[in-house]
Amino acid sequence: MAIVSVGIAILILILLVTWAKLNPFLAFLVTSVIAAIMLDVPIEAIPSIIEKGMGGLLGALTVIICLGAMFGKLISESGAAQQISRSLMSLFGDKYITWALMFTGFIVGIPLFYNVGFVLLIPLVFSVAYQTKLPAVYLGIPLLAALSVTHGFLPPHPSPTALVPQFGADLGLTLVYGLIVALPTMALAGPIFAKTLKNIDSQPIDTFKPADLKDEELPSVFNSFATSLLPVILIAGTTALPYVVADSNSAFIQFIGNPMVVMMIALAVATVTLGLSRKMQITKIMDDYSDAIKDIAVILLVIAGAGALKQVFVTSGVSSEIGDALQSIDLNPLILAWLIATIIRICLGSATVAGLTAAGIVAPLVLTTDVNPNLMVLAIGAGSLMCSHVNDSGFWMFKGYFNLSLKDTFKSWTLMETMVGVIGIISVLILDQFV
Repeated sequence: MAIVSVGIAILILILLVTWAKLNPFLAFLVTSVIAAIMLDVPIEAIPSIIEKGMGGLLGALTVIICLGAMFGKLISESGAAQQISRSLMSLFGDKYITWALMFTGFIVGIPLFYNVGFVLLIPLVFSVAYQTKLPAVYLGIPLLAALSVTHGFLPPHPSPTALVPQFGADLGLTLVYGLIVALPTMALAGPIFAKTLKNIDSQPIDTFKPADLKDEELPSVFNSFATSLLPVILIAGTTALPYVVADSNSAFIQFIGNPMVVMMIALAVATVTLGLSRKMQITKIMDDYSDAIKDIAVILLVIAGAGALKQVFVTSGVSSEIGDALQSIDLNPLILAWLIATIIRICLGSATVAGLTAAGIVAPLVLTTDVNPNLMVLAIGAGSLMCSHVNDSGFWMFKGYFNLSLKDTFKSWTLMETMVGVIGIISVLILDQFV
């Protein structure tokens, strides 16, 4: 009966978001209260359980996500993202322009949250389309496939970052495995798949024709790449140290490798290298940081709401019951987690909400099976990207920016996102054989 109550709670969440058009944070809160009542949680304990769940999941995550948003904002405002894209297109040349756009989306997408990266980089696609006379969809899909991959698989993006502590995974290993999964996934769903889309006619509206910064206003190539990739370098470096240096478990190394400290260091370096050293006023930099916090406030609230619902499941004991029930299903836990995330993604639209909700359901599997927790994060990430359609804001952003019909949006955007999810889980399963 308890598992039926969980199913009803998930259905209520779906209806509140899709039919009632409720804000996801409010939908999570309402669903948490209803779920707690159905699961016979003492009514006087419900508020404290919700508070515990919200605080427990956010915790240090708030610092990481906020610092990441500030970092990404500076990458954008300083012109570093523009310099990276110019350099990669110059390196790859016209023949491999789609690969240049893919790597642009990947590198710039690591520090930028998805919607910010989308709005920032789509004008670049149109600029290339105007210059080369190549179809805009053919050029855009590789870049957006890379953005989706970073959003679903790589910290410090909200969903993978939030799932790491829930599963007891290691942020550094998750990042390393995520990079391994990301490369073949974005290559197949990006430049290779894009070759089938050359016949889709797209006429981007003139509003999106970009006004680029002048060359002398951009940071240097080295500065742009080194600063943008600094969080990845620090996390991957401190993760690799125990394998190459005997005495690498010192307190200092552990301190430097902490995700919060990594983002603090990266932001401090970026503030100097991309900001102050290039004559940006400190007041302007701080204003940009404030704007960045506003941009991700909704994401933090969604994560908090997901934490509340998860805590209701844990406190009521249904979480353990779900774990026992899922164990009885003769299916690889990674595939099962991917399927659950896929179903919720199709119903709700939001990749972040799908990932966090699925995590709350399958978390007991990590404790009761020998599944690799780092790969579980990636499996759910892959499922959360599946089958984007009319209930996903990204679907409508792509359709509107590229001025496409619904049919062509399904043929390009929806199929690309589905390929990312399918290739992603296949890559995770292959990786599972070796780690």
